[in-house]
Amino acid sequence: MTLSDTPDGDRPGTIDAVEVKHPWRWVAIAVIAVLVLMLGHLLFTNPAFDWGFTFEAMNQSIVIKGFLLGTLLTTVLAMVIGVLGGVLLAVLRLSGNPVLAAVSWAYTWFFRAIPRYVLLTFTGGLGALFATGFSLGVPFDFLLHDWFGTPELRLFTVPQQTIYDVLGGVVAGGLIGGILGLGLSEAAYMAEIARAGLLSVDRGQHEAAEALGMSRGLAMRRVVLPQAMRVIVPPTGNEVIAMLKDTSLLVAIPVNLELFFQLGQIGQRTYQVVATNMAAMLYYLIATSILMVGQYFLEKRFGRGFGTGPSKRVAAAGVSLGPGGAK
Repeated sequence: MTLSDTPDGDRPGTIDAVEVKHPWRWVAIAVIAVLVLMLGHLLFTNPAFDWGFTFEAMNQSIVIKGFLLGTLLTTVLAMVIGVLGGVLLAVLRLSGNPVLAAVSWAYTWFFRAIPRYVLLTFTGGLGALFATGFSLGVPFDFLLHDWFGTPELRLFTVPQQTIYDVLGGVVAGGLIGGILGLGLSEAAYMAEIARAGLLSVDRGQHEAAEALGMSRGLAMRRVVLPQAMRVIVPPTGNEVIAMLKDTSLLVAIPVNLELFFQLGQIGQRTYQVVATNMAAMLYYLIATSILMVGQYFLEKRFGRGFGTGPSKRVAAAGVSLGPGGAK
């Protein structure tokens, strides 16, 4: 029986639907519009915002160099150290060796507990720890020399002057110290992100790879890590953006070749602190926006095959759509 065959008495009546009113939405829009207009009035009429000087400061060659070296290059190198170290620490943490797992936990505990600003003040002064150079060999060999008369068990020693010559002087050495401090700190956070990603992969994937004759290392590279990237990429993108902003902490060393340091120096000399701070904000906004676009496409790339389209929802419901229709 169709609806047209139904007796008139059984037909449903006309539904007079009344659209729900949302007056507070318009109130919220009006409040937001007023706040935006007030902000625009402040930015363009307040004499403290000298936009001509802001763009002039942004175009200074020393500022551009600081952005390229102290901000972008430091971000890339620190994240390389952080990602590689984090993946290694995550693998060690999940290994069956209790010693390696304890070492990984201790590293993560220490570097997550120390603020990055404090850590950078320490790594920036590493030269004081190696005033006579850097040596690699058996520790406490001087005791063996005093007790048993053995020669110094040193494989090699690099004088401090040689280190400075290789690094290009104190300025480059400070930049290296900043990269090292940020990278070591980031590795502790990336270790937890990578561990969460590895744990998200079903144990059956490990067993299937080993059943095919893969070693544990090969299974990790070929099977587990590619699937874990779906979970690892989004927070890693956030860490890259955070690292870009944390390069401003290099003033703790201090590093001359850094964006915020150079703009701060210009602001102190010209007393245009607000304008130079706005220049730094614009640099960070532009760079962060580009990184967010890249993060979006990376998430889309590694998230393929994990969507919830109609076919996957039907399959999850246990419905089979074949030539004969639903079964």
